[in-house]
Amino acid sequence: MHTPYKVLITCPPMLRRIADFENLFRDKNIAITTPEVIQTLSEVELLSLVPQFDGWIIGDDPATEAVLRAGVKGKLRAAVKWGVGVDNVNFAAAKALNLPISNTPLMFGNEVADIALNYVIGLARQTFLIDRKVRQGEWIKPAGISLKNKKVALVGFGDIGLQTAKRLDACGMSLQIYDPYAKEKEKAGHYEFLTFPQKIEQADFIVLTCALTPETKHLINETILDKAKQGVRIVNVSRGGLIDESALIRALQSGKVHSAALDVFEEEPLPLTSPLHSFENCIFGSHNGSNTVDAVRRASLRAIELLFGFLGVHS
Repeated sequence: MHTPYKVLITCPPMLRRIADFENLFRDKNIAITTPEVIQTLSEVELLSLVPQFDGWIIGDDPATEAVLRAGVKGKLRAAVKWGVGVDNVNFAAAKALNLPISNTPLMFGNEVADIALNYVIGLARQTFLIDRKVRQGEWIKPAGISLKNKKVALVGFGDIGLQTAKRLDACGMSLQIYDPYAKEKEKAGHYEFLTFPQKIEQADFIVLTCALTPETKHLINETILDKAKQGVRIVNVSRGGLIDESALIRALQSGKVHSAALDVFEEEPLPLTSPLHSFENCIFGSHNGSNTVDAVRRASLRAIELLFGFLGVHS
């Protein structure tokens, strides 16, 4: 039998359930290393760690050109980005280095869409604020807003965006969709497809489900927020870099933005020094929108399947 392959796993959701998958690696004579990861490892840590392994299942870690190049100079033969988002991985560098690599698309549409709906309802009815106040002994009754007939600017219409649209539509909301890559068959419904930021001033909610790319970096910025409706509510279940947080903070301070529900941030974990902590109407998550037992198992099995294929390990 060949010397065991060594695989590094740095994806927190998969790491937390690694006992469910250890036998799959053991059966193939593959040794795994599972470091403690809160959100990501640093580039410095990865530069010394990755070259020691034949395979790498990547979380949200900075898989930069430098890290991938160091890996290939060492033992690295293949990598898989666990999950849908790919903004943290330099795929162009991997291609130039002839490093087999893939993400695991179409894994979390329903799960993340559920959280998006949860956040929309939470901002509309201030349920999270009520919970916090009741726990503190206060009996508050803020008047919320109804969802029916409210307009949503939904940015991104991939798997997550499509599933989010279905849920918001079921609540009687009117959807303005922004996605230049939306397929024609998806446009056949009764949603309104627009070019961003056309009619953004009509939206009661802005919901972000698009990928982070150079084109979408700080898509929600001071200019867009100035154009938006007074009291708009913002939901981001995609990537923190889609929003210029400094501009959002100013808009929250002025009241232009009523509140925001953010599962993701420009810096993660959210620093205790961030002024965002001062806005009690807001809802904050921990980049956890896809994390269900079912979805983690689904994505992890797919990541393992892809990595085994790249390494030439078959059933």
